[in-house]
Amino acid sequence: MLEISKLKFDEKGLIPAIVYDNKTGKVLTLAYMNEESLNISIQKKLTCFFSRSRNELWLKGETSGNYQHIVSITADCDYDALLVAVNPEGPACHKGTISCFNDLVFCDDTDESEFSYEGLYNLIKGRKTEKKEGSYTTYLFEKGLDKILKKIGEESTEVIIAAKAEDKRETVYEIADLCYHVMVLMIEAGISLDDIKDELASRHVIDKKIKQEKMT
Repeated sequence: MLEISKLKFDEKGLIPAIVYDNKTGKVLTLAYMNEESLNISIQKKLTCFFSRSRNELWLKGETSGNYQHIVSITADCDYDALLVAVNPEGPACHKGTISCFNDLVFCDDTDESEFSYEGLYNLIKGRKTEKKEGSYTTYLFEKGLDKILKKIGEESTEVIIAAKAEDKRETVYEIADLCYHVMVLMIEAGISLDDIKDELASRHVIDKKIKQEKMT
């Protein structure tokens, strides 16, 4: 059991909290807690952090729905850092990636309101034009189209399995993975976000009828 009285908060009353997925072991994010946010986290069994940039508490998922359900909270040997095991409902990063430690970006004190598909698209595109050693995205681009398509097939199957099981959290998780890999394909194929937006905007009754005819 976590003994809060033993924790060593810094001069600003904060302690770093490393959050990881209890199911996969994947590190999701690094954020900070003060005593108040830690108590809220324990009471609600949901991660609550202290934003240094906004100087306020924030409950992860309150605006996005990407809650992190706490399994356990433990302190390191010096009691000056926390390790938080969670079952996440969707991406941890405000840029839409499952983890803030993905090859795409590192961030802490995530501000969920800043997420945009354009930002994520550009970050992925950057891994193709400026290759980064150890980057999973760069690895996909180097392996080429067949590897990217294989991953999309795998992620599509995972979405179907999760949705069939009526597991909302897992379905959100897998859809996020699928969206990321589809964006990798888009960049590989030279497809822009505007191309997709224009296609969707053009689909009215006529297009729906065409789709129906193709299916029969």
